[in-house]
Amino acid sequence: MPTPDRPADLAVRDVRVFDGLSPELHEGAVLVSGGRITAVGPDVDTTGARRVLDGAGGTLVPGLIDAHFHAYGLSLSLLETESLPLSYVALAGARRLRRALARGFTTVRDVAGGDAGLARAVERGLVPSPRYLWTGPALSQTGGHGDVRAGHLEQAVCCTHSSEVVDGVDDLRVAVRDRLRRGAHAIKVMTSGGVTSLTDPIRVPQYSAEELQAVVGEATRRGAYVTAHSYSPESIAHSVENGITCIEHGNLLDAPTARLMADRGVWMVPTLATYDAMGRRGDELGMPSVSQAKNQEVLDSGRRAVELAVEAGVRVGFGTDLMGDLEEEQLTGLRLQAEVLGPFEALRSATSTNADLIGRPDLGRVVEGAVADLLLLDGDPLEDASVLWDGARTVVQAGLVVG
Repeated sequence: MPTPDRPADLAVRDVRVFDGLSPELHEGAVLVSGGRITAVGPDVDTTGARRVLDGAGGTLVPGLIDAHFHAYGLSLSLLETESLPLSYVALAGARRLRRALARGFTTVRDVAGGDAGLARAVERGLVPSPRYLWTGPALSQTGGHGDVRAGHLEQAVCCTHSSEVVDGVDDLRVAVRDRLRRGAHAIKVMTSGGVTSLTDPIRVPQYSAEELQAVVGEATRRGAYVTAHSYSPESIAHSVENGITCIEHGNLLDAPTARLMADRGVWMVPTLATYDAMGRRGDELGMPSVSQAKNQEVLDSGRRAVELAVEAGVRVGFGTDLMGDLEEEQLTGLRLQAEVLGPFEALRSATSTNADLIGRPDLGRVVEGAVADLLLLDGDPLEDASVLWDGARTVVQAGLVVG
């Protein structure tokens, strides 16, 4: 706590505060010491703080969390991404992280990529970056979403920047153990086909029950969890019934499967931004026709899937899943989610809900004791949601103004 001998490191005054939980904004000020929030409210005294940030009547919200980010997702072509030298991929990934931080994302969960080296660079301050949680390469079966080979080519599986082809219970156990040894936050598996992969139908479940149970068992024993790339009701049910904690995308979800997810306490992280962006810009970026056809299949159903999940009581987070040049569409994801859920639920999904998903209840909130990851906006996002993606912003991470 600040004392006369040790004043607050930062004071943010003249703001309306969205705490990440309540639809009500509260006028007042916020004090920060040692990277954490020490006081919030209308009677907070900002006198003597080492630095004062004048909010000028704007709104202070928690730093945003993108729960489906790809630092190493440099191209819409999975083969190109996997074929690039890792030194180049890491440097380009660092730039993607820096840009995400400038947009107000103070935490990202990288679900299919990243590694201990990039995470160490972020931790040591070598790279301006959101708080960085990584899974390492996603696990894919042969011919699954993470298998980058075209069906007509005879070639070995290339590289493991974003995905790794691993088949069989024993090999999957080793792969999970090694990721957790190196510090992975969670484990990612591909349990259905995908848009950018070339040989797998979107709806068909991937991996056997025994294989998924082995992955989940290893992760659970280490206190981690497993999240799954999954689109169809068949693949989502297959994932949930075998212990998966979170479903990524879920675009083809139906009502019975949504109820199954809710009953089992499984989360969903929709990624509306990527389908919208690929639908608008696929030709420009040279997407193969097979990928564009798959994208159209999931584009129209994605919004309805979010509605079904919420109606069933599924906890819905926020993610973007943007590859290559589409990374600049990150804030568009907030607009799309707000169109479906309304501004309050969209903002909550990208703050406190995502914080709970990643097991960090001290993030995603503007309350005493929380980490001081903050975003100052020049308007009221609950009245005019466009300030989330169009307005000026000041970014605070762990009590330091970083943008």
